[in-house]
Amino acid sequence: MSEKYPFSKGLAGVPAAETVLSYIDGERGKLYYLGIPIEEWAESSTFEEVALALLLRRLPKREELKMFNAALRSARELPPEVVDFILDMPLDSHPMTVLRSVVSLLEAYDYDAKLDDLEAKFRISLRLIARFPTVVAYFDRARKGLELVPPDPTLGHAANFLYMLKGERPTDYEARVMDVALILHADHGMNASTFASMVVASTLSDMYSAITAGIGALKGPLHGGANERVLRMFREIDSPEKAEEYVLAKLARKERVMGFGHRVYKAYDPRARILKRYAEELTKRSEYYQIALKVEEVMIREKGQKGIFPNVDFYSGLVYNGLGIDTDLFTPIFAIARVAGWTAHVLEYLEDNRIFRPRAVYKGEIDKRYTPIDER
Repeated sequence: MSEKYPFSKGLAGVPAAETVLSYIDGERGKLYYLGIPIEEWAESSTFEEVALALLLRRLPKREELKMFNAALRSARELPPEVVDFILDMPLDSHPMTVLRSVVSLLEAYDYDAKLDDLEAKFRISLRLIARFPTVVAYFDRARKGLELVPPDPTLGHAANFLYMLKGERPTDYEARVMDVALILHADHGMNASTFASMVVASTLSDMYSAITAGIGALKGPLHGGANERVLRMFREIDSPEKAEEYVLAKLARKERVMGFGHRVYKAYDPRARILKRYAEELTKRSEYYQIALKVEEVMIREKGQKGIFPNVDFYSGLVYNGLGIDTDLFTPIFAIARVAGWTAHVLEYLEDNRIFRPRAVYKGEIDKRYTPIDER
């Protein structure tokens, strides 16, 4: 039954909220956090500062950042019962499944989850940002039969994650590469996982439920899972010499080439441009990097005029692979960064909350008669 409401499939282009957190200029290929270009954040900041800036909606003072860093480092460890839960998870579970399940469980061990005030939700946000890396690293080592590496309070957020994952301290360069990758993934407008978190939070449900929804949305291959599929595509192509034939065949079948195109960007994704530089430094001698260059060349030649360029997923997987990280951890790393944006958007929206209640366009018949089951 048609009603006089505008319809946009997938809510494409439909504003759902007001925000000061991030802005995307898709035509020019620009991304801003708090009005500051992403290139400046990647060049000059740290993930910790980005996370706090998003939560506060402004650049933090030196003492505020110092206190936030200290709080993050002291909040990294998990309750023993939650660690046991991770150890009991089936070894073949996808790490995103584990992360989603553990975040849901953590609510039961957090008194702040029983409180409704924004201060309590801010404290939960901090703990979630601190603990995501611990969950991911613990499960990865557990499934490999390795001893768990507890958090090191002397290390920053990115360096500590790599240390817990590998059992050895990363080089300063490796830590910085990971830090930049987290900065680039911290927020990105009204994406599917942010919207999912906000929808749940708008019902005045708890922060853990909201963030669990975000993880569930990010798990999908059309969102966070895309970077895993990019690396699988490189493996499938196998060599740079086969890249052009592979891409042209995909396009002829009207199949998607993973890592290209974006609902918002009609120019080169600025995050991909930054990550490409690190991918080159880490993997320029690898077959994967040479394949990536050829795939990019062919895609821009064939589809660039239609505004289809590499997105952040195309080079993020190469960077993580260059750091020696397993493919199925790429999306959890995305979540480790994006939890800052999820929680910041939830806190911002709750200051002037209204439950999300979109309409659906009804396309069925009306005034039909009920048929008794024996007559059907």
